[in-house]
Amino acid sequence: MKVVQFTVPVGRDHSIHVQEDNLPYFYEHLHRHNETQITFVKKGVGTLIAGNKMQTFGPGDVFILGANLPHLFKCDPAYFEKDNSLNIHSLNIYFDCSGFLSSLLQFPEMSMIKKFIESSTQGIQALGESATILSDYITQIIQNTQGYRLATFIEMLQTMSKIKDWKYLSNQHIENPISDYEGLRMNDIYQYTMKNYNEDISLEEIAAVIHLTPQSFCRYFRKHTRKTYTNFLNEIRINEACKKFMFNDFTSISAIAYQTGFNNVSTFNRVFKSIIGKSPSEYIHQYRTKVSLSE
Repeated sequence: MKVVQFTVPVGRDHSIHVQEDNLPYFYEHLHRHNETQITFVKKGVGTLIAGNKMQTFGPGDVFILGANLPHLFKCDPAYFEKDNSLNIHSLNIYFDCSGFLSSLLQFPEMSMIKKFIESSTQGIQALGESATILSDYITQIIQNTQGYRLATFIEMLQTMSKIKDWKYLSNQHIENPISDYEGLRMNDIYQYTMKNYNEDISLEEIAAVIHLTPQSFCRYFRKHTRKTYTNFLNEIRINEACKKFMFNDFTSISAIAYQTGFNNVSTFNRVFKSIIGKSPSEYIHQYRTKVSLSE
C-alpha cells in the first residue's frame, strides 16, 4: 500500500490532461501529485479525505484539489464486495500551474484566475447551482479537442474565480509536503480506521498499526493532522452516519449510533452536533426537505 508522489501524464502537446474513469472503485490509497485536480463525480459514493478533513462524496459533486494536497476518494465497502454490480464514473482535469500555464497566468487578464487557483490549494467543493454549471464545463472540456479544449478550460476558470460560495475542505497548509514514508504510515492509519470505525478502537490498537507506542502515536498523529485521533475517528463515524441518513438506510437514530461505533445515543447526539452543527433529527429533516424541493 505504498503511497507515492506520482506524476499525471500531461503530454508535451497538451497544457492540461483530461481523464475519464469508469472503474469498479476509485484509487483507494492516500496520494498526491504536483498537478491541481478538478473532479466531477458522475457516479459513486464514499468518503473523501483531503488534507486533514473528510466528508462524503456522491453523484454531482465537483471538487478542486490543490497541488500536493494528500487526498483519497474512498468508496463505501459495498464496492469491494465480491460479485457486486457497483462502479464509479468520474471526469477529471489535471493542470500544473508551474508548467505550461505559468506564463499564461502572468497576463493581467488572468489575475482573478491566478488568485482563485492560489486560494484553492487546500481543496474546495462547488455547491448547488455552481456545481451544475461547472459539471457542464468539465463535460465540454472532456469532449473538446485542441484549442477548443483550452479555451473552454480558461472560460471555466474565469467562471470559478467569480463563484463566492465555495466550501473549503481542509485547513492544513501544505508548506512541507508529506514524505512518501509518512504517506505510507498515514495511509495505513486511514485505511485501518475506515475499515474498523464501528469497533472500539483503542490507542494501543491503532498505534500498533504503525509500530508506535500510544504516547508516540498521539504526538505523531496530531503533528500530521492537527487534531487528535479521537476527533478523527469521530469524524469518520459521523460521516458514515450522515451517509446512512442521506440514503434512508436506518430504522432509528439510536440504531445508527450503535452501528457507527458509539456506546450510547447521548454521546452520538453530542458529537454529531459538534461536527455537523445540528442535531441528527435536524440534519435528517433538512436533508429530506432539500430532496423534496428538488423533485
